Amino acid sequence: MTSHNRIGVAIAIHGTLLAAVAFALYPVLWVAALAFSGTPSPEPSIWPVPNDPTLAHLEHVLGTTRTTDGDTEWLFGRQLFNSLVVASATALVAIAVAIPAAYALARFQFLGKTAGVRGLLATQMFPAVASAIPLYLILEALQLLNTRSGLVLCYATTAVPFAIFQLRAAFEAIPVDLEEAAMVDGATRFGAFVRVVLPLAKPAIAVTALFAFMSAYNEFILAATLLDDARMFTLPVMLQRFIGEYDAQWEAFAAGALVVSLPVMALFYVAQRHLVAGLATGGIKG
Repeated sequence: MTSHNRIGVAIAIHGTLLAAVAFALYPVLWVAALAFSGTPSPEPSIWPVPNDPTLAHLEHVLGTTRTTDGDTEWLFGRQLFNSLVVASATALVAIAVAIPAAYALARFQFLGKTAGVRGLLATQMFPAVASAIPLYLILEALQLLNTRSGLVLCYATTAVPFAIFQLRAAFEAIPVDLEEAAMVDGATRFGAFVRVVLPLAKPAIAVTALFAFMSAYNEFILAATLLDDARMFTLPVMLQRFIGEYDAQWEAFAAGALVVSLPVMALFYVAQRHLVAGLATGGIKG
């Protein structure tokens, strides 16, 4: 291939990638334009540029407060705290339960293993909304309605099976010879697991924890069903309150959507190295 042909191919590839990025970012830019637009109903335009730029909508969302018995509370801050605590606790529970379970499924043969795997797979075939009523009744009996701990328990019912399947594949990709070599050198089975397997599986664990965090952070239906106090709302439920039955505060909704996405974007940025390594899990040298 001549140099001119290589340049042409490179230009075509970069042009295609830029077009794909523009296609993906265009709706996001429209949300940003709506969030910072000062006019109540921005006119449709091919260019997502805010009309009469203002920070009023962003200040309205971030400055949401609630006065109870004379005390004023920063309501948005509490709702942000609820989302971060619930999502982090869900990811922690999923990883804590999934690591030993996935390792056992990947390394040992025992009675009921196949049936257990099929049972876990069956739990992934039903949407979370199908279990909303049973979960509501269970939490009501346990007096956990309208609590963060109750929401974490509900999210864990789907996060744990997903995490087990993800980590089982990661553990199976790690050669057994590495553990056997560690045990020959005097390590116990648990020592080999901690010193050999866990470090090699760290990227897969990070990716699984991130997906568990995101699924809990973005979930709306169960949160809206199980929470009825604005102080306990998570951010997706808070956003829904800007869309009423007879009117919609689209500018505030767009501003809130941008703010809600920031923690996840920051988490992706911090964990990007582990994400790339986790997606390449399986190419381990023996």
